[in-house]
Amino acid sequence: MFNLTADHPLQHFFSGLTEQTFMSEMGVADPPLVDYLSELLSRFVHMDAIHKLRSSTGRRLEEVAQMLMEVEALPPEGRTSREMHRHIGDFTLFWTGVYPEMLKNLRSVLHMDHFIDYCEQGKRSYYIASTFEGAPFQEQSPVLRRLSERFELCAYGLTKVRHEWERRPVR
Repeated sequence: MFNLTADHPLQHFFSGLTEQTFMSEMGVADPPLVDYLSELLSRFVHMDAIHKLRSSTGRRLEEVAQMLMEVEALPPEGRTSREMHRHIGDFTLFWTGVYPEMLKNLRSVLHMDHFIDYCEQGKRSYYIASTFEGAPFQEQSPVLRRLSERFELCAYGLTKVRHEWERRPVR
């Protein structure tokens, strides 16, 4: 899977835009939260990261409803359960914030996600992921809890980040 290095120009671009939007424009003085959001944008540059979850048979999971069915089959206390809930939070936040116009397609009557409220499910999944507080999760748990509590604010901020990057001239 494609990963941006810390010194990659796109990583710097997302970090700068996210910091400018959240800290300067919106007054969100929470560096760990803002860093998480810029890392989310960097991770999701490649579609394989957006759809990284697989079913027990190896099939790519493209809908939140599918992801939830898979996570329900896992032991609730395991690392995999935590990572799946974190990914569901990331997935719903990404689409809700960065590409909200795609929600109509993602939640059409032809999809299982038709009945899923992405904001509510994202908040719930981040909350569940935040309850894993032992090693090695203790550092990220508070950030995931804040993502759950401030999901709509983060989605709004990511929408502003997208508008800002679209405003920038292509070089």
